[in-house]
Amino acid sequence: MPSILIVDDLVAIHEMLEAVVQPTGLTAGFATNGQQALAKYKAEPFDLVLTDVDMKPMDGMTLLKELRAFDPSAVVIIMTGYASADSAIQALKLGAFDYIQKPFKVDELLKTLRRALEFKEFAGAGTAPSEAAPAPEDQWEARLVGRSAASARLIQQLKKLVGSKSPVLLQGEPGTGKRMVAELLHAAGHSTDAPFVRVDCTQGGEADFVSELIGPQGTGGVRVAEAQGGTLFLDNISGLPRSVQKALGGVLRATGQSLRLICSSAVDLEAAVDEGKFDDQLFYRLASLPVSLPPLRERREDIPALVRESAANATNPSFPASQIEFTADAIETLCAHFWPGNIPELRQVVSKIVASTDSRVVSSRQLPMRLRELADWPSLADYLAGQEREYIATVLSACKDDREVAARVLKVDPSKLA
Repeated sequence: MPSILIVDDLVAIHEMLEAVVQPTGLTAGFATNGQQALAKYKAEPFDLVLTDVDMKPMDGMTLLKELRAFDPSAVVIIMTGYASADSAIQALKLGAFDYIQKPFKVDELLKTLRRALEFKEFAGAGTAPSEAAPAPEDQWEARLVGRSAASARLIQQLKKLVGSKSPVLLQGEPGTGKRMVAELLHAAGHSTDAPFVRVDCTQGGEADFVSELIGPQGTGGVRVAEAQGGTLFLDNISGLPRSVQKALGGVLRATGQSLRLICSSAVDLEAAVDEGKFDDQLFYRLASLPVSLPPLRERREDIPALVRESAANATNPSFPASQIEFTADAIETLCAHFWPGNIPELRQVVSKIVASTDSRVVSSRQLPMRLRELADWPSLADYLAGQEREYIATVLSACKDDREVAARVLKVDPSKLA
């Protein structure tokens, strides 16, 4: 029976949390400070540790460091009543599985505990192949450009998934980098000759997906066979027909640990399950390790670095693009934009500017008017409507203008996309 060590200096919290976790089958142990918790863990390791931060004489962050030093596989969840981006990132950098903020909702706590247990199970069952070459530390930062709190948290979360055979679900708006993250996880956890097989679940009909994913015996189609020993990436998994979704669960049971499954979705799959639009059994099999990729508007601190990278990769007919610099006011204007198209939209804007400028210095006056002219900004209603149009255009482009598929992604009637 799995066990959890609850660490808090308030006995009332012990009693409340015991009542919450008892129906889940978890056996609970208790400690009132970090020193006591560390001694208990060393005497008998627990599957999970749920600890408060503000305690004496040893606080939760120190306990986290001590636990991870004693047992690198320790799964620790931090509780804090004053959560901030800095404290959350600090906890994740120190190896915490996740953090929750007091006062927390019971259902959110239970979901976190469920994910942590599944992570513990998969981490113990699946290890990286001996010939795998883990990605160098700087590869994560190089590919996932940015130093914002959101990016740092994402990188730390992804690093913890390397070597595990458990399914990963990447969720985020179009343009947030889900395919790149899937490729990076594959490269970090496999040898260079291991297959990476991508299936775009918005491209094809039911018969195609049955052939590619299910197979005549229901134990795996041709694309599943190709991915053996490597990674199967199901991109835009919400686009799969429901019949294929139901059959895919059986394929996953049959393939076991023979491949790594990574899925992506621009749709909130949990909401889709609640609405009856996605198979619940498949969702719970896929969602043990969910990863949310933040939109660009939630990581504005990364925009200057993304602008530099995009400019360096663009071309100018008159001089090397590496010589082009964006002024502080231009960067400020770019950081203030909403970016409904996320990273691809930013790169497109920067590339066009670099290609057309006859100056090595780009000021805000050279940016598109929609980004810089406050006097010409539309009303809020028109601006929001414009974002919706741009988002729909992005989805349509990703779906190769297939309105039926795009309508399923957007959860609207196809006639509204005419």
